[in-house]
Amino acid sequence: MVLRLTYLGVTNVFALLRLLPRSDRDKDVEILTLRHQIAVLQRQLDGQRIRFQPTDRALLAALLHALPRPTLRGLHLLARPETVLRWHRNLIARHHAAISRPQRRGRPRTVRSIRALVLRLARENTGWGYRRIHGELVVLGVTIAPSTVWEILHQAGIDPAPARTATTWADFLRSQANAILAVDFLETQTLTGTRLYILAVIEHATRRIRIQGATAHPTAAWVTQAARNLAMDLHDAGSTAWYLIRDRDGKYPALFDAILADAGITVVLSGVRAPRMNTIMERWVRTCRRELLDRTLIYNQRHLLHALRAYEAFYNTHRPHQGIAYNTHRPHQGIANARPLNPLPEPITDPDRLTHLDIRRRDRLAGILHEYEHAA
Repeated sequence: MVLRLTYLGVTNVFALLRLLPRSDRDKDVEILTLRHQIAVLQRQLDGQRIRFQPTDRALLAALLHALPRPTLRGLHLLARPETVLRWHRNLIARHHAAISRPQRRGRPRTVRSIRALVLRLARENTGWGYRRIHGELVVLGVTIAPSTVWEILHQAGIDPAPARTATTWADFLRSQANAILAVDFLETQTLTGTRLYILAVIEHATRRIRIQGATAHPTAAWVTQAARNLAMDLHDAGSTAWYLIRDRDGKYPALFDAILADAGITVVLSGVRAPRMNTIMERWVRTCRRELLDRTLIYNQRHLLHALRAYEAFYNTHRPHQGIAYNTHRPHQGIANARPLNPLPEPITDPDRLTHLDIRRRDRLAGILHEYEHAA
């Protein structure tokens, strides 16, 4: 123990004598170097190989480049002195290379307005390829290379024209919504277990629902009469419907399609077990069940018809609707909570009126449905 302590004392005395000729600057550099090496080791306490980041190499090379080689060899470094000097040489070489290298001019960046115009032409004209879009830009006096048009479309994830011209079922419904109706049967049961069938028709453009009736026996005569009533209602309302979507249910007789054909309406059959082809109608069926049928105990057919008439009036005159817009003048806006038979009122802009709102509630079907309106 005594010999060990004596050895340490003697070695520290010689180390102190070795530091005496050094300047304060060299000592400060050594302290900063050792501190940074400790920081590097603290980042890698898992026992893995020591890895210097580019910032570590640049800092160590900057600190030690002015020290003489004998002093540098006497430091306790994690890397060899030759390695530190090589880092410094590489750093200086990259710096001079960056200064002497001429700037790459290349092709100038495309103006943002031109890029927006290219994307607009591709969005509004699905059948145009990049060469057709380039031709339209030339007519407009915009100078741009065809390859640049292709690159803009590629970066935006827009497919080539053949892939964009294919019409999907959803695109067909959006473009022809003003002329499309949809029909479907939905079932419910009374308290006594009697099964009743409801026939409903919805307009795609406005979401207006028409309850054609309810019966326990949807015979061919009953469905045919419902088709006649529908044709007369559409004629009286001045409807411009051309198509009616229905499924392949056996409840629809051949005369059902014939009556609608005489009224100028073509029946379109959905695919087998493909409810998404009649998605607007299927969504209304779910809404009717959730808001009415699942919350009402139906006594008999007469009670069901009374509830359906009340819900039809509520759905068409008060309930707001959400969905994709089918108005050709506003192709990118939603239905915006519009009501089929009542237009939306003007927004309230008077601050005094907003701070003194007097909203009254009106109940339908004994409180199952709620309507809210301003007090008179």
